[in-house]
Amino acid sequence: MGPRKCQVCDGSQSKYKCPACLIPYCSLICFKKHKEIPCVRPESASEAKAAPGAALHVERPYYVDEQSEVLQNLQLEATASCSEIRNALEDEELQKLIYNIDTSPDAENMLSDAKSTFTDKRFQENSA
Repeated sequence: MGPRKCQVCDGSQSKYKCPACLIPYCSLICFKKHKEIPCVRPESASEAKAAPGAALHVERPYYVDEQSEVLQNLQLEATASCSEIRNALEDEELQKLIYNIDTSPDAENMLSDAKSTFTDKRFQENSA
């Protein structure tokens, strides 16, 4: 994922995200302008009806700077049907990591850190 543009002024690279709705913005001026209109964290209908203790999914807008980063349906289907990926997703540690990234307000940095950790771990397993 590349740098995101400020969704308020649409001119600068964003450095921050609104804590309520997660829209990227670049400065205090843009944040104040954004806050002139009340915003809230998006909530899906399934979250509102979720049973107590059920995992919550935070709906957030997706911004794509490079269209080449978007997976096509065929790629998504191939990923979902891959037995190696399906087996890996049974790991509770990986499930917790994915959940923490998905629910984090700083998901992009958490994902980057997780990639580094996972790559280091795989390298150590393969060299042992």
